Amino acid sequence: MKLTKINLLNFRNCANVNISFCENMNIFIGNNAQGKTNILEAITMLALTKSHRVGVNPNIIMFNKKKAQIKGVVKKNKIISKMEVVVTEEGKSLKINQNDIKKVSDYISNLNVIVFTPDDLEIVKGSPNIRRNLLNIQLSQISKTYLNTYNEYNKLLKTRNEYLKILFSNNIADKTYLDIITEKLIEKAIIIYQKRKEYIDFVNLNIDKYYREIAGFDGLKVIYTKNIDFESYDYETIRKKMKHIFCKNYNKELNYGMTMYGPHRDDFYFELNNNDLKYFGSQGQQKIAILSFKLAEIPIFTDLCETEPLLLLDDIFSELDIKKRNKLLNFINESNVQTIITTTDLKNINKKYLNNAYIYEVKNGNVERK
Repeated sequence: MKLTKINLLNFRNCANVNISFCENMNIFIGNNAQGKTNILEAITMLALTKSHRVGVNPNIIMFNKKKAQIKGVVKKNKIISKMEVVVTEEGKSLKINQNDIKKVSDYISNLNVIVFTPDDLEIVKGSPNIRRNLLNIQLSQISKTYLNTYNEYNKLLKTRNEYLKILFSNNIADKTYLDIITEKLIEKAIIIYQKRKEYIDFVNLNIDKYYREIAGFDGLKVIYTKNIDFESYDYETIRKKMKHIFCKNYNKELNYGMTMYGPHRDDFYFELNNNDLKYFGSQGQQKIAILSFKLAEIPIFTDLCETEPLLLLDDIFSELDIKKRNKLLNFINESNVQTIITTTDLKNINKKYLNNAYIYEVKNGNVERK
């Protein structure tokens, strides 16, 4: 999978930008606040329909303009697709090959991306919601089944929570309806559990290898933690355990007015030599762990989607020392993964890694190939 071209119209500080990419490494150089990260953000929105940065969509639109537009040309296994996202104050519209796409699930996965940013340190240090969101985004790109199941689960979860409140305030309300919702919720939860477990297992096949190559030592793995303890991930084991938990904790959930058990409460953490990296790792170790996690995702996309994802690395060189920068570039240089990097300079970078790269200068929202 390769992104060959992109056009940005009134996207943040990019009034009208056209970029053609090479199939390997693309590097955007510029001072801070010139628009480098905006380009990565636009690519992320083209792929996922939403930004990887915190903020509301109208902020994406250039001041005094009514809409922002992102167009991209994607080559996937010799098939060319023209993708388009338009953002207005009223919302978003999506197109593929000039055809309107109404459902996000029909749009996502036409361009798969893996994004690394300086803010990703929150994946280790932040709330469980950040880590769940990461899993949901990546799995949604890989599996339409996961995306649809996750959306259905959230709708059932909202309905169940609302009905728990009704049961609490109305003694004559019928609990039978709650049992029906719970059964359906469990069915969706089982698929989510199984897909997440499979994904984490795939990550653990390679994460320690990348950590060792970049950091110089090993011992890293990802631990998935559930708030329901079951012995295996087969359908019947999970179903029986969840039914038991919901039955046992009915009064507790009734009093709180919410569903307190299920994959919407789960988490994962990084373990380095049997220690939780959040509490026993340096900031440098944490950053490399996150980068290793992202690199370990690449073969998952390649195997399950039969095409490589697009790797987006924002301000990556400031996150790594000279030796680690060149180790990362060596990996990119030897892989078939199209990579887009932003940086303020190319100091201390081995020139052999730049020979086949496209290098662009970004200044005040304008982009020029060097």
